Amino acid sequence: MKWVHTLLAAAALSQLVSAGGAFAGENLDAVKSAGTLKIGTEGTYAPFTYHDESGALVGFDVEIGQEVAKRLGVKAEFLEGKWDGLIAGLDAKRYDAVINQVGITEERKKKYDFSEPYIASKAVLIVKADNAEIKDFPDLKDKKAAQSLSSNFGKIAADAGAELVGTDGFDQSIQLVLTGRADATINDSLSYLDFKKHKPDAPVKIAAEQANADYSGIIIRKEEPELLEAINKALAEIKADGTYETISQKYFGADVSK
Repeated sequence: MKWVHTLLAAAALSQLVSAGGAFAGENLDAVKSAGTLKIGTEGTYAPFTYHDESGALVGFDVEIGQEVAKRLGVKAEFLEGKWDGLIAGLDAKRYDAVINQVGITEERKKKYDFSEPYIASKAVLIVKADNAEIKDFPDLKDKKAAQSLSSNFGKIAADAGAELVGTDGFDQSIQLVLTGRADATINDSLSYLDFKKHKPDAPVKIAAEQANADYSGIIIRKEEPELLEAINKALAEIKADGTYETISQKYFGADVSK
């Protein structure tokens, strides 16, 4: 009778594999059936995802998520969490996707799937508006650059020969440039655009930018091709009909997809 047990075991295994394959592709149907796309986000990371004065969750990524959900025919349901555990929440199936300016990296792509890029950022060299001496990254040699010492931007400045002035982040760095305590700062283009959006008269400018951009995407679990395709389709529609441009201009005063 051993052959009977073998056949039964094989049949059971076949059913599990079949069920696993069906489950892998069924999340889009589950999302539509539930009427909600559950989205993991921080809620403390302006201008991408944060709470306004009324306590409402707002931001660039929030509006992108709402528009993606809308084009899937459902509502966006945001579940907030700390960055350290945000992506891990996908494994626990707390939500269907994470929209939180998650950088697309080869390491992350081994375990998760990303949508097509929907936002790009570059390293930019920021100086006072009247600075005519610093025009490119090599001009930082022997100049003071206000940088977070552990950041990639700090490394770029150090490699250019700058003397680093340590700071806690973008806001402090830009203030040191404005007060003349530093000649420049290398920072994220999106942070600069957000700063200029709120303080358009601040006397600083971008002297140069790196050619290569870093891209972010909507991240989901692997083996959910139907959901991934639907998200990419939604992003394409948002860009084609001008919705993306409107949201981008609202938060950054520029198109940040390129």
